Amino acid sequence: MKKNVLGIFILLVAIFVITAVINPKFLNAYNMQNLIKWSSLYAVMSLGVAFVIITGGIDLSIGSVVGLVSVVLSICLKLEGMDPWSAIGITLVLSLGIGLLHGLLITKAKVQPFVVTLCGLLVYRSMGRWLTDNQSIGPMPYEDDAGYKNLEQIQGLDFLFSGKIALGSFNLPTPALFILVLSIAAAVFLRRTIWGRYLFALGNNEEGTRYSGINTDRMKILAYVLCSLFAGIAGILFAFELDSVQPAQTGEFYELYAIAAAVLGGCSLRGGEGSVLGVVIAAAVIRLIYNSINMVGISTHLEFGILGLVILLGVIGDEFLKKAVARKQAAQKT
Repeated sequence: MKKNVLGIFILLVAIFVITAVINPKFLNAYNMQNLIKWSSLYAVMSLGVAFVIITGGIDLSIGSVVGLVSVVLSICLKLEGMDPWSAIGITLVLSLGIGLLHGLLITKAKVQPFVVTLCGLLVYRSMGRWLTDNQSIGPMPYEDDAGYKNLEQIQGLDFLFSGKIALGSFNLPTPALFILVLSIAAAVFLRRTIWGRYLFALGNNEEGTRYSGINTDRMKILAYVLCSLFAGIAGILFAFELDSVQPAQTGEFYELYAIAAAVLGGCSLRGGEGSVLGVVIAAAVIRLIYNSINMVGISTHLEFGILGLVILLGVIGDEFLKKAVARKQAAQKT
């Protein structure tokens, strides 16, 4: 396990043990199931933004993409004659299109990523509210929905995206399987393919990467497409988990959690660094902090402050660890 991943893993274990000691109910099956479920949902978004941060970019629109995808999916599932799997396909294509638009604006129009994705944050949130007249909507039928089409298929999707698999006395949330598959795919892509190595090279030295013959614009576009795709998958998972999508609230501030998890997990905002395992563990730390605040009995009014302090201390500790390792390696060479 790499040093940066080890640091965040130690933080995860420390918070886990302290919370379990203070409140033994923390370890009950129901709480563990919820912790795994929400950690998995947040980790999906965090993995997406990691692709962009590795290249030295940023994406502030993730939360709004999650919200818009949830809204579009819910609308499509209510359309007469619409196959549920076609609705899933439409939302994923929408996500890919958003990522492609971001990439083209950044590479061809030369607009700063911060500006492009900040505008996206505002536009996609407004679109979701406009499409629903700012009313709640859900992929699953409400009690007063008469003649709901493809109910059996939609219930099957509900189990796939937000169900539980019985493992003895423990029920494993299905989002955990999604993050497992996506994490493996992301790790293989970043570490075992030429495109993954190009993304790291782009983040380390964009000019040098361009002079080496690599199409840096194409790699940037790929990073933003992957980021939005992961946000789209997260939007589908959140839609079925929440049952009722709130256009003004679903996905709100999620981009901050995703970016925080990516940075805490070892992705440098300067680019060129990142670890899939670190990002997944960091997403779990963020959800664990929220859970621990409730379990320990700390006022929820302090949750954002505590989360911010933990992330800040974690990043500072990671920087000190990196410097210590670098000094040790330099000393060994001399």
